[in-house]
Amino acid sequence: MVHAQTQRNARALGMFDRGALIPGMKADFNLIDFEKLDLTAPQVVHDLPAGGRRLVQHAKGYVATIVSGQVVMQEGEATGALPGQLVRSKPA
Repeated sequence: MVHAQTQRNARALGMFDRGALIPGMKADFNLIDFEKLDLTAPQVVHDLPAGGRRLVQHAKGYVATIVSGQVVMQEGEATGALPGQLVRSKPA
């Protein structure tokens, strides 16, 4: 299942430097505590332009999200690190 959602999808999109935790590859991943994995109740938030609303549902059990070797989320809180870059499709 993990392979189907990581390396296989990355390769299908032409991103051959992603999808596996091996030297030389982009290392973006989530560290998950499966024993604590759970969802919170959905909440309505009004944070869209002109007071628009949307549903937000948070997850528990995500210990950290690491992007390009830097922790960007820890225990559900942003660390302030923003090492990622916009990925654009390449012309065929």
